[in-house]
Amino acid sequence: MPGTNLTRDEAATRAALLDVTAYTVDLDLTSATQPQETTFVSTTTLEFTCREPGASTFADLVAPSVREITLNGRTLDPATAYADSRIALDGLEATNTLVVTADCAYSNTGEGLHRFVDPADDKVYLYSQFEVPDARRVFTTFEQPDLKAVFTFNVTAPSHWVVVSNAATPEPVEAEQSGASTWHFPTTKRMSTYITAIVAGEYHGEFDTYEGKFGTIPLGHYCRQSLKEHMDTAELVKLTKQSFEWFEEQFDYPYPFGKYDQLYVPEYNAGAMENAGCVTLRDEYLPRSRQPRSFFEFRASVITHEMAHMWFGDLVTMKWWDDLWLNESFAEWACYWCEANATEFDDAWTGFANARKQTGYRADQLPSTHPIAADNVDLHAVEVNFDMITYAKGASVLKQLVAWVGIEPFLEGLRAYFKEWEYGNPEFKDLLMTLEKSSGRELQGWAQEWLQTAGVNTLAPAFELDGEGAYSSFSVEQSAHEDWPTLRRHRLGIGLYDTVSDGSGSSRLVRRDYLEIDVEGPSTDVPELVGVKQPALLLLNDEDHAYAKIRLDERSLSTAIESLSTFEDSLPRALVWGAAWDMTRDAEMRTRDWADLVLANIGQETDAWAVTRIPASTALAINFYSDPAHRSELKATWETGLRELLLGAEPGSDHQLTFARSYAGAAHSDAALDDLIGLLDGSFTVEGLAIDQDMRWVLITALAKQGRFGDAEIDAELEVDKTISGKEQAAAARAAQPTAEAKAAAWDALVDPSTPNETSREIAFSIFRFGQEDVLEPYLEKFLEASQTLVDTLGFHKASTILEYGFPRPLGSEATLRRLDEWLTDSTAPMQAQRYVGEARAEIARALAAQQHDAR
Repeated sequence: MPGTNLTRDEAATRAALLDVTAYTVDLDLTSATQPQETTFVSTTTLEFTCREPGASTFADLVAPSVREITLNGRTLDPATAYADSRIALDGLEATNTLVVTADCAYSNTGEGLHRFVDPADDKVYLYSQFEVPDARRVFTTFEQPDLKAVFTFNVTAPSHWVVVSNAATPEPVEAEQSGASTWHFPTTKRMSTYITAIVAGEYHGEFDTYEGKFGTIPLGHYCRQSLKEHMDTAELVKLTKQSFEWFEEQFDYPYPFGKYDQLYVPEYNAGAMENAGCVTLRDEYLPRSRQPRSFFEFRASVITHEMAHMWFGDLVTMKWWDDLWLNESFAEWACYWCEANATEFDDAWTGFANARKQTGYRADQLPSTHPIAADNVDLHAVEVNFDMITYAKGASVLKQLVAWVGIEPFLEGLRAYFKEWEYGNPEFKDLLMTLEKSSGRELQGWAQEWLQTAGVNTLAPAFELDGEGAYSSFSVEQSAHEDWPTLRRHRLGIGLYDTVSDGSGSSRLVRRDYLEIDVEGPSTDVPELVGVKQPALLLLNDEDHAYAKIRLDERSLSTAIESLSTFEDSLPRALVWGAAWDMTRDAEMRTRDWADLVLANIGQETDAWAVTRIPASTALAINFYSDPAHRSELKATWETGLRELLLGAEPGSDHQLTFARSYAGAAHSDAALDDLIGLLDGSFTVEGLAIDQDMRWVLITALAKQGRFGDAEIDAELEVDKTISGKEQAAAARAAQPTAEAKAAAWDALVDPSTPNETSREIAFSIFRFGQEDVLEPYLEKFLEASQTLVDTLGFHKASTILEYGFPRPLGSEATLRRLDEWLTDSTAPMQAQRYVGEARAEIARALAAQQHDAR
């Protein structure tokens, strides 16, 4: 039985048989205001043609019940025609009309039509999330990206609601039901089912317009009523207009979907979704408390990412999910490209190197790694392969492609591609052909080695010096993991940096020279460096064109440890941070040396992402990668160092905010915990540090983790913060407590389908803490047992969050490795569960190797 799965072959067969003309979707959402109602009425009228009259096919629908089905006026019995989430359609005519009325379910998992009641004011909010295959949870579909059609939505809802969809919002018409109205939306442009959208509820809206080279685009920004004071609309509009101006100019193609609404919605699984003209985003992007620059830089990347999709993904859409990577990798590359050139975040590529790219490197070294262009034979494979290989590695590889062919030929190819394939469904080979034509480069071989193989290469300098300290030979050595042995071609920058005095007793690292080469094979000679004096620091992959781990020679590493903060520019500093972190994770650099590097240099770091991410990485290293015999000493050094950084930071700065949060996370001594209590009650103050609501929860959770605070203090804070964020943070604080009772309650909530998805996510992040191993012992077996059924009971997205983040990592040991090996050998759990258990096993093995190295 196929269940909710769909294979690539089934989709190809259906696409060869059908052309879809139009959908008319009538939704009655008036039941959403009644807490006891779990379903809504959906009527779909689906018009399509068939190339082989008399043939059979099926439509897709996931619904608790089906009321009525008619095909070309012929009644089909739902009891026999609807089974296993499919409606069997036989005896097709050349032109067909299918009408299905069903009771579809509201969701609390962020899939289909999510229903949320705001605890702040009891107002009701709905929004849809359809990628990959969830439009069929709201209306009857042919659920595959290459069966595009036009859509007409008619939505009946309470008259005081706001209703938004892909087409411009019409004036509502009073409905027959008392207090209800109907919104008859205009027909959309031709699009795939997964980028259609319905958002409805008592949303607050603010409006503007963008005047561009191709005309006027109406802009809307929406959020919950309880968040409207936090919606910084002027800044959001500025980013939106900057992005539109950049993309319309660079792509030379008008924005295709008329208006552009961005809706900030609650309990969202993803960062955002590129619904055509109706983008949905996490409402955590509207912060109620002070956030560092990296937060706003990331938010800008999300906004520009989704806008890039309007062209690449929505206007031109992949034929099947094999090319999902191309959608996301392109938008990911394009968002940083746009940020760096069109917004205030002109150092966006540094942030990319410090944060996003690191997630790609991590994912590419797990046993679950896969080629960027994965073989997605069915929807289950798509779900498993939708990860940071798709986003971060894919964007990094596209960045390498741009360096390989040149930005202007790349853009020339894109412009031709949009015009040729508008509203169509090409494959990657079609884009590749266009880029080969515009650049003159042969790209088939490039695509094979970069897109159809897995793993990350490591690049290291190899050289000899003459008697005067100059290179007598120099080469770049390339290696690969034995499981993923491909050696690739890299367009690579090499930077030579010297320590230069500024005349006032200080010095800085200044680039003396730079060259670009093509690296290929296990060893590439660099004759240009023969006879060149060895610099204080030699940096492979300077400018960060390549996707590869890099190594520092002994002199360069020594210079980095002493002088990392003195780089003139932030990007080479990011690359050195990344190289040192890779060496730490790969058990080539001691954790204590990494901690020393961070404490000595993070206070002078200028990149927003480095300031926020590196302390978090260091906390993981200290708790997981350090030698257990000396861990308590290192934890004390880290705690003390963070306190000094906090007190020495500029008042009101991002550094101060990050160091305060990091200090709270590291606090374990009585003196440090007293500091946290003092920050909460005002007896200890740090100039410029605001103890706002989010900071209060950071402090309360840290104190709960150490057993200083319990349910009484958490409940008291929740009385003050009766928002959904407050409820989520309270759940996290309770889960952090070091008691068997707290862990049991948190675990029960995790595996309970009624727990809201964002609350479940916060608990998963908080429940298993280092230093609490004594109360975590039962949860390895509990986790392994639950992994058999979580996907079925919670749904894919919610289960994946628990499987990925809710593994009891602090129990990592040789015994745990042996148990996981047994489980992986014998398990019949779903593919997703086996993947995450395999990843946890790999991370534990890596940590144990790092611990051994740190003990030297």
